[in-house]
Amino acid sequence: MRKKVVPVLGLLALALLFAACAPNASQDSLKPAGPYARETKTLFENVFWFGAVPVFVLVEGGIVWILIKYRHRKGRDRMPPQIHGNTRLEIGWTILPAVVLAVVMVPTVATIWDLARTPPSDALHVTVTGQQWWWKFEYTDTDMQTAAQTPGPITTANELVIPTDRVVYLTIVSGMGGIGDAEVIHSFWIPELAGTQDAIPNHENHILMQADQPGIYEGQCKEFCGLSHGIMKAQVRAVTPDEFDTWAAAQKLDAIEPTSGLAASGFDAFMNGQCVACHAIQGTPAQGIAAPNLTHLQSRGCMVGCMLDPSNPDDLATWLHDPPAFKPGSFMPNYHLSDEEIQQLVAYLQTLK
Repeated sequence: MRKKVVPVLGLLALALLFAACAPNASQDSLKPAGPYARETKTLFENVFWFGAVPVFVLVEGGIVWILIKYRHRKGRDRMPPQIHGNTRLEIGWTILPAVVLAVVMVPTVATIWDLARTPPSDALHVTVTGQQWWWKFEYTDTDMQTAAQTPGPITTANELVIPTDRVVYLTIVSGMGGIGDAEVIHSFWIPELAGTQDAIPNHENHILMQADQPGIYEGQCKEFCGLSHGIMKAQVRAVTPDEFDTWAAAQKLDAIEPTSGLAASGFDAFMNGQCVACHAIQGTPAQGIAAPNLTHLQSRGCMVGCMLDPSNPDDLATWLHDPPAFKPGSFMPNYHLSDEEIQQLVAYLQTLK
């Protein structure tokens, strides 16, 4: 029996090892793409090599040494000689852990202070709100206000667009306008650009972020928050400063109202149905806050936990057909729309560029 146990345990260990391998891992904090992510990686490496590894070697080495030295031998009493009151040993195992803790504590506290420092004056300010189960991003700087009759912050959902080589100061909160149990703890995490930060109801947390190069950086909620926690993902799209200015200028504009065809019918269905109660579309009667702002939906590449692409009409139709079937616990119910109504709404949503 024992001969079979060792190979089985070996196979299980290999299976666990291979399960941890991901050739195209997109959420890897050990591959930082910005200065703040590099600081956390440096802290991890210092704590690992100068804290965790020595402790592991000493503890595990001591265990192995004791197993060998005091193993039972023929002719030896089963109980080895007991030693009590070794002053040097007691002083040693009191001082050594204190030294190890100091080695870990000093760089950790220094990094925490560094990441909590006041952002530079030219930082981009964004409020991140964790909802069940999506992320709302509001650009709160005065030059990021919309051109609507009542100006407000540029607002997107699930995709945060930032310029490269510019500090982004995120204010992270949780909530859905006071809607009952929708206000729970989330945790915002884009591992290649920054550490994780909790989104707590009625409390503001802050984190700094910056990207070195243009690209798509993926992240997700790290705090279990309900049925669809696993698909509460987000994307940060880093672009050049010129591209960001162009994007921001387009985001400030009102949505264009279609005047003919399926899109016009979809506009009427949207404004006269249930959609208008929860969603906001700038320049229209739709001013809801409980669901994603759809003003420039087609400018995003991430929808419903980044599992759907809003530019794909089939993806939009899949979502409208039965939201809770696609995202368990969705606050958007199944309205049992007809195929014709879905086609009309999809046509309208595709005009929101």
